[in-house]
Amino acid sequence: MASGAINKLGFSQEPPAGVLGLGLTLNSERQGQRDSEMWYLCVFYHRLLDYRKPEVEALAELFGGYEGGIEKLEWKLPLHHHPDSPFHFVNLPSELIARNIANRSILVKGIYELWGEGSNFEELEESVRSFPDERKLPFLTSDSTFKITVDSFGKVMSFQEQNDWIKGLSFIPFKGRVNLRNPDHKFWLMETDDYGSNNGLPPIVQKRIFFGREIGGADRKLLPTYQLKSRNYIGPTAMDAEMAFLMANQALAMPGKLVYDPFVGTGSILVAAAHFGAMTMGADIDIRVVRDGRGPDCNVWSNFRQYELPMPISLLRADNNLPPWRSNLKEIFDAIICDPPYGVRAGGRKSGGRKLLKGAVSPYTVPDDKRTDHIPSTAPYSLVECVHDLLDLAARMIVMGGRLVFFYPVLREDNSVDTDFPKHPCFKLVAACEQMLSYRYSRVLLTMVKIAPYTEEIAESAKLKHLEFKENHLKWLEEGNLHSAVFSPVNPQSDAANDSKFNKEKPKYRGKYVFQNGKSISNVAQNLVIKCQLAALING
Repeated sequence: MASGAINKLGFSQEPPAGVLGLGLTLNSERQGQRDSEMWYLCVFYHRLLDYRKPEVEALAELFGGYEGGIEKLEWKLPLHHHPDSPFHFVNLPSELIARNIANRSILVKGIYELWGEGSNFEELEESVRSFPDERKLPFLTSDSTFKITVDSFGKVMSFQEQNDWIKGLSFIPFKGRVNLRNPDHKFWLMETDDYGSNNGLPPIVQKRIFFGREIGGADRKLLPTYQLKSRNYIGPTAMDAEMAFLMANQALAMPGKLVYDPFVGTGSILVAAAHFGAMTMGADIDIRVVRDGRGPDCNVWSNFRQYELPMPISLLRADNNLPPWRSNLKEIFDAIICDPPYGVRAGGRKSGGRKLLKGAVSPYTVPDDKRTDHIPSTAPYSLVECVHDLLDLAARMIVMGGRLVFFYPVLREDNSVDTDFPKHPCFKLVAACEQMLSYRYSRVLLTMVKIAPYTEEIAESAKLKHLEFKENHLKWLEEGNLHSAVFSPVNPQSDAANDSKFNKEKPKYRGKYVFQNGKSISNVAQNLVIKCQLAALING
């Protein structure tokens, strides 16, 4: 097939050598490893754009497409489409893997075998007619049933328009019966409009018509079932159901794998992992969350009972800064998934207490008769220290090839994202997906794969990386940017000379205060200052 004909298939760039059309094999050096690679049309839901491709790539590895994340999937854009377009061509080893990916994915609307496409119906008909009959006829037999769905992106189509479009497909020799409830084969006719052009925005996609056979589609009933508003036990830091399932997919959760969350909270992330069949285990420093909840029928365990999921193997009251594991215990978790505390909704805590950290008292051992109900004192737990402890725990406890998936907050300056993410010699960063929280800061879901065993030499190397990372973080604090305003605790007692009432208050996080000239003042005091300034201006 000539290069011009290939362009009609919708590639924005030339496909690899040997691509004879969508659905045909590749004549590349990798053909000996995978003999039946095929190009499919992957249609995404238009949300969480950074998360779309990494999720598909993770699921491709999970279902046997790519071992160990060594090889990335190949992606192509339709002709003249923007990278944010929901339409992408993806190269997958087999139809079975494509179906498994589509059925499990959260952000994939569907994966399709593309029979044809064009900028109008005439081009579409020409493209469909040129698609090989040996690929079409098995799905057009008289003993099969079918259904045609009309969909659009960037516009709304009336019922009459949809019927007219379906009638326009009369050139396809459908011989089977129509079955709208449970058809043997599903076909999709999709149109894209100049999305955003009517609103004064740059178009993400140009007008294009696609027709293809559905390979698999996402189960969007999953999210309403697990939505937080219908869950028995939630807290202020409970992870949104959609994001929890995305994290579980990035961690390759599946039956037979053990997933651990060291900041389990109300268990929202483990619920998603358990839904995919993984064994789960969690820990939290707050005994009230792990053991008590809001009562015997409203706690972490009740969330698993609500969805009839396997119960966690264990929920521990444990400190990430002082993990309870034996020193010789290594490589038992297949994945660690968590949302570390970074001070936006809840600040991190570690064992210690103010007196112990200041050296006013010596470390002590809890007497045996008080172990059952003793709750140790805690102290603020900085983000840098928390991330360092998390990476050290993961390097020690995750199996080779296992994954660490966690959120890390970043500051946005000039619409750019700081990419100085935490590093560890045992891990390779395979995905970094940003989620905007405000115009000033966001959080990035980091996915790391363990590539080296944990040794004492690596532990020392990791400490050096931690010191370098800590130095950069302290520099952020000194500059007074968002990390200083949100992520680190402050002691208002330091301003006692300026405001004596702060002497009677306990240390609070900076979310409770506003800073001026490097000094913390309460919101009430700030409002009073503003009112006095306005009064002075009015009175001249």
